[in-house]
Amino acid sequence: MGLSRLNQTSLLQRWPTVRLSPAKVHLTLRKMELPSAMSEPTRSTKTAGVDWAALITGLGLGLTIALQLTTLRKSDISSVYSSINSLSRLCALVGTYFALLGILLVARIPWVERGVGHDRLVTWHRKLGPYSLFLVGFHVLFVVFGYAGQDHLSLIVELWRLLHQFLWMWAALAGFIFMMAAGISSYKKARAKMSYETWWLIHIYTYLAIGLSFMHQVLNGPMFIGHPLNRAYWTALYIVMAFSIVVWRLGIPIARSVRHNLKVEKVVIEGPGVISVIMRGRKLHKLAAEGGQFFGWRFFARNHLLMSHPYSLSAAPTEHLLRITVKDLGDHSRSLAYLKPGTRVFVEGPYGAFTAGRSSRPHVVLVGGGVGITPIRAIMEEFRDGVQMDVIYRASREEDLVLRDELDYLANQSEDTIRVHYLVGPRKQHPMDAKTLRKLVPRFADSDIYICGPGPLVEAVRSAARDCGVPKNRFHDEAFAFHSE
Repeated sequence: MGLSRLNQTSLLQRWPTVRLSPAKVHLTLRKMELPSAMSEPTRSTKTAGVDWAALITGLGLGLTIALQLTTLRKSDISSVYSSINSLSRLCALVGTYFALLGILLVARIPWVERGVGHDRLVTWHRKLGPYSLFLVGFHVLFVVFGYAGQDHLSLIVELWRLLHQFLWMWAALAGFIFMMAAGISSYKKARAKMSYETWWLIHIYTYLAIGLSFMHQVLNGPMFIGHPLNRAYWTALYIVMAFSIVVWRLGIPIARSVRHNLKVEKVVIEGPGVISVIMRGRKLHKLAAEGGQFFGWRFFARNHLLMSHPYSLSAAPTEHLLRITVKDLGDHSRSLAYLKPGTRVFVEGPYGAFTAGRSSRPHVVLVGGGVGITPIRAIMEEFRDGVQMDVIYRASREEDLVLRDELDYLANQSEDTIRVHYLVGPRKQHPMDAKTLRKLVPRFADSDIYICGPGPLVEAVRSAARDCGVPKNRFHDEAFAFHSE
């Protein structure tokens, strides 16, 4: 049993600047022996990964709260203002722990990514962010209010006194401002008004904010002064965070990029506002990438090197080639069309658990909306021979059906194991409800469901799957907005 993939020359034939007709698409498929896409250990490992991640997270939170409780003195709760000060310190501890944990969740630690799944980690990261922000904000408010009450001073005068009297307080204030900027810019309304590049740069301030806060905590916090074990635990959290960032977000990606020598081979216009970037490297199989996963991409070109942008593979990777297909959604994605052949590429990844190995049924339904078809197109090549596939491609216009030639070719070569359904037109014409999907795919309720597309489409198919009795472990979605911006 093998899996069909594009060979090293097939992708390069999709040129020049117009979409090729099916008759001109000369895709030569090769066979590669890969593990079964229906392996039970993948699903059990997934569940176990979430369990141990939750256990470690809860244990760390318990130890963090214990720092405050085990060092609490009677004088810390002897009055209203002293109690407020004690509460402020607890807010600082828990808020900082959540901030550190949030960074670790997206530090791209390999076994964490494999065990929990990137999308779930990103979701946890986003949910922790507001709690961290509010708790640190409450800490600042409570500590100024509490000390002002004790010293019988105004809030402004007390704030000025704290900044001058305690060590590293000015650095902590700068860190607080950076954290507020990163947090506020992440709210939907603020995020919608700025480019991905601007948001990314502001978001990086979180690292600086956490780093600037460390010294004032361990030098001024009653839970650390005279308590070397507490200080060692807190210092270890910071060291683990810094190590993870330096190694997995910087060191390993740079080393891999140099080792695999990835460069732009060709840029192909797939349709209106949609282009593919084909990249050539060496020994790319050692990246262990799968169709459906994504990388963080940096191109050694103007306005492309500083920031990493997440794009999914749009074809199963080969020994020497990788391909992404990107829609014009902003300055970065638009400018990819002007990349020159030979441009060096730096990659982080692969990431994501949107893979064939998560399936448990002999029949899968793959749903793609717009350019969300790209990871769907890639994952089609990863399923074991004999797995039945129904591919549903939802688009507003015919010209938006990118990679249609390749989908048709794969279907024609599949010996009736792949059926592609094109749903073109307004949403009202093709409602993605349970009735419509059961009519289109009679085996829908007994299938694994994979979907990548805009949020409303994902939620509509999720609701339909729920109505049809499809359990959660058979519904696999990709964070399309995150990976395509």
